[in-house]
Amino acid sequence: MTPADICQRIAELRAEHRDLDERIGRLAANRDDDLEAKRLKKRKLHLKDCIIRLESMLIPDEPA
Repeated sequence: MTPADICQRIAELRAEHRDLDERIGRLAANRDDDLEAKRLKKRKLHLKDCIIRLESMLIPDEPA
């Protein structure tokens, strides 16, 4: 995976993360579907973990 590919994937994940944040906000106002809100929050956390992992791949290794 090239750095450009990684940056593209990070951008896609961040967009999905923002979309989930908005959906969670709308569900929080409704409070009718707590199960759906929990599922979306779990997915959002997973996306954040993926973003962090990909960002760490972009950091060059430092010589000891």
